[in-house]
Amino acid sequence: MGNPQENSSIENRENLVSQPDENGFFGPYGGRFVPEPLVAPLEELTEAFLRHRDDEIFREELAREYLHYSGRPTPLYHAERLSEYLGATVLLKREDLNHLGAHKLNNCLGQALLARRMGKKKIIAETGAGQHGVATAAVAARLGLACDIYMGEEDMRRQHPNVTRIELMGARVVPATSGDKTLTAAVDEAIGAWVAEVDDAYYLLGSAVGPHPYPLMVRHFQSIIGQEARRQVQEQFGRLPDLLTACAGGGSNAIGLFHPFMADEEVKMVGVEAAGSGVTTDRHAATMTTGKPSVIHGMNTYCIEEGSVTAEGNHCIAAGLDYPGIGPEHSLLKDTGRVRYEAAGDREVIAAFENLCRFEGIIPALESSHALAYLERLKGEFPADYLIIVNLSGRGDKDMDEFITRRNEVDRNEANGGGVDEGGPRSGLFC
Repeated sequence: MGNPQENSSIENRENLVSQPDENGFFGPYGGRFVPEPLVAPLEELTEAFLRHRDDEIFREELAREYLHYSGRPTPLYHAERLSEYLGATVLLKREDLNHLGAHKLNNCLGQALLARRMGKKKIIAETGAGQHGVATAAVAARLGLACDIYMGEEDMRRQHPNVTRIELMGARVVPATSGDKTLTAAVDEAIGAWVAEVDDAYYLLGSAVGPHPYPLMVRHFQSIIGQEARRQVQEQFGRLPDLLTACAGGGSNAIGLFHPFMADEEVKMVGVEAAGSGVTTDRHAATMTTGKPSVIHGMNTYCIEEGSVTAEGNHCIAAGLDYPGIGPEHSLLKDTGRVRYEAAGDREVIAAFENLCRFEGIIPALESSHALAYLERLKGEFPADYLIIVNLSGRGDKDMDEFITRRNEVDRNEANGGGVDEGGPRSGLFC
């Protein structure tokens, strides 16, 4: 974890980079577009977060949980065979080795400790791929809090092992049956449940999205990823990386890696979203590539336009990336050019998933495989000493059934001469 003085210095440096204004706006993005019943609870949450964030006792308690419950720090692993294949030095930030197998626990621990400080007795959350639901159920069990997890019926089908894990830890899984029956529906229904129980319940949002203060709060708790990676890469290589890359759905794992490097102008950053069957089709989740600013789930941010994807909702191979918006800070980073956003298609993702398994004996989450797919697209273009950190945001045990199904679909499409599963435009490496 590093000593508290070092951690504080890193956070103070980060705070100089980008903070939302008092109304929660990152430039024109973010804010708090909510019905009147949620205004007071969000004000209460903002005040509590800002107070406890800087409280040394709270910080020490969170550091202990990261160390003893979560198992941090996670390794920064030199993927030597993958590096040889790609022609660059590739380091994997192994969030798949975090307790429960993904980065989601970082934020859940922080918010659950905050909920307990606020005197809440119950946690309500949404989940897409199920990893946030599992992490929320785990921390609720650890802290003795009741827990309801809202999950789209379609995601429950795709990620049934995670449904079982959530229930094993004592939480209740509530099927979201509205709309596309995926993450969007789960968010809508979870927020509705929170409104009905707002005095005793805490809404634990899983990504860097939603009304203020959630984007700021999730970034704060997920920045442990980038803080560790920044120290580790300097210890191992004596310098900062040339490139950071991470998958981007709602954007919590990406902003967690990126934020501690924001002031380092020489470090390039790429968020990789889901092109699904192709950004020119109606089956994708490529918010930054195809979307426009709009209000969704209490914030103004880039969104996929209504009617531009299939009536069943936006699509991709990874349940955790099928959100039709993105965190508002990412929207500002896109506009300013500080972070570049690319899109990877299902076929590319399957190939990258298989390659990491075969080269390194590591099974990545399909979400994380989008970032790996971006690197594979650039194979042979890297300078010999190019140093890359990939946030391996989760492990792929949960994805086996979906992987087999989608690989078979891709094989059938190719056998029939189909041209689907294309990624975004090939724009090359920027050096």
